[in-house]
Order: sequence, then C-alpha cells, then structure tokens
Amino acid sequence: MKKILLLINFLFYLSVSAQQDPEYTHYMYNMSVVNPAYATGVPAMMNFGALYRTQWVGAVGAPKTFTFFGHTAITDKIEAGLSFISDDIGDGAKKENNIYADFAYVLNLGGKNKLSLGLKAGFSSIQSNFNGFRFTDPQTDFAFSENINATKPNIGVGAYYFRDNLYIGLSAPNLLKSKYIEEKSGINAFGAEEIHTFLTAGYVFQVNNMWKIKPAFMSKFVKGAPITLDVTANVLYNEKFEFGAAYRIDDSVSALFNINVTPSLRVGYAYDYTLTNFGQFNSGTHEIMLLFDLDLLGKGFDKSPRFF
Repeated sequence: MKKILLLINFLFYLSVSAQQDPEYTHYMYNMSVVNPAYATGVPAMMNFGALYRTQWVGAVGAPKTFTFFGHTAITDKIEAGLSFISDDIGDGAKKENNIYADFAYVLNLGGKNKLSLGLKAGFSSIQSNFNGFRFTDPQTDFAFSENINATKPNIGVGAYYFRDNLYIGLSAPNLLKSKYIEEKSGINAFGAEEIHTFLTAGYVFQVNNMWKIKPAFMSKFVKGAPITLDVTANVLYNEKFEFGAAYRIDDSVSALFNINVTPSLRVGYAYDYTLTNFGQFNSGTHEIMLLFDLDLLGKGFDKSPRFF
C-alpha cells in the first residue's frame, strides 16, 4: 500500500504543479527538443543526440526519461529536425511518448548575427496502467477504474537569436491544451496539457587558446506552478574536456562532465542532488548524454555546432 500511495503522490505532483514536461540538466545540448527554432548555421552537418535520465533514484515510481533527436541545416536559411521523448512514471503506471518534427527559418541580421523562427508539430500519446493498484476501500476509485490510451496532436513555436559566442531563445513547444481524461462518472476532467514557455541563453568566454567558460541558463514558466530557473557554468579545456556545475533554484545542485571521445562523438554525464526535504527519500538523479555529428560532405569541421 505504501508503494501505491507514493506512486499516486507522483501523479498528483505532476498534475497540481503543472510541470509536465521532463527536466534536463544537459538542456544546453538538448535545445532542439525545447525550441523548434534552434539552429546551428552549419550546412551539411547532421546532428544526433540521445539522453537518458533516471530521476530521484530509490524513490518508488520515480520518472525515467529517454530522448532522441536529429537535426540538420538543409540550406543556409532552412533547418529541420525530428525528436522523440518517452517519459515513464511509476514503472508503466503513466507513460507518455512525444514525436515531433521541427522547421526553422534563419534570418541574417547582418554580420554574424542571426535570428531563427521555428515551428514544431507532432503527436503526444499517453498510456496508463492501473491494473496493479489495490485500494483499502472496496469501492474502486472512478479515476483509476479504467486505463487511458489516447493520442493528441500538438504544435509549438519558438525564436532563437545566435552568433558565434551567444544564443538567446524563447519558445513554447506545446501550445494545445489537450485533455487526456474527460469528465466521467461525475468526476471533473483532469490531466490536461499546460503551455510551457522556455527562456534560454548561453555565452562563451574565450579565456585563451586552451580554456573557455560557458555559462547558460534556462527558465520555465507554466500556469499553476512556480517559475523554475536552472543556472549552469561549464568550463571547456582544449575543445575536448568539459566540466561544470548547475543550480536549480530551490530544488537541486548538479555536477556535469562530458568528453569528445572522437571528433564527432561526445559523451556526457550529470548527477543531480536534491536539496528539498524530498532528498531523504531518494539518492539523486543520473543523466547520460550522447551527441554525434555526421559530416555529410566530409569537410571535417573543427567544432561541434551545438552550443558553439
């Protein structure tokens, strides 16, 4: 019964806080998922990425998120991408899959300044499995009497300003407030999508030929929940080793590390430590990242176009 109550608490937390989109510690390398206007300005380079995040390890029913994306510049003005996000809460009790296509149009503002405008379109599906739930009350709660299996369309928009050492993005990747659980048996509808608005920015300070300092932040705004703010500072050595720290306001601190295994493959890891009272019920959050760049013309670019 304790496990069931903890699982229900997770579902309740996601509902009342309205923070339904997954969190990422490597958000600066996962930008195309958050902002459809994300652009690199590097032609003939196809970017692939995958992230796996297991949150609040040790807590019953804790979220697990897998993300995969691909992105490329089709011309000097048009960029496109695909993304897949799978979010599992409660070991299958509630699972959400999102498949989206992105389209971005890049405007040259003069010099090295560019502004990209983007559109995201796709589908979100949600499945629930309440079969293993047991209740002390012999009368089954109507909210858990029937499993959910629904698919809804969604669209998103974004803007992304960037140059060689700076980016600023504003986006809303889910504009349609779809309701997955309609009113039935006298229960009001709940489980609706809420609009999430993201403000992101990053900058690169060139210390010398070997060292770069890369601060970044991401803020999320959603109705019915406090504003969230992630602040990150990474240090890059010799274009190969990167390490840093992050702070999510009133939530957690993180350590990040990634390395260029080959010129086209980057592997990263992040660990989040929970600062709230909930920290006594879990042993932290782990996030693994893989980034791969495919040079379609074999020109051998010197750097990854992601976050400079």
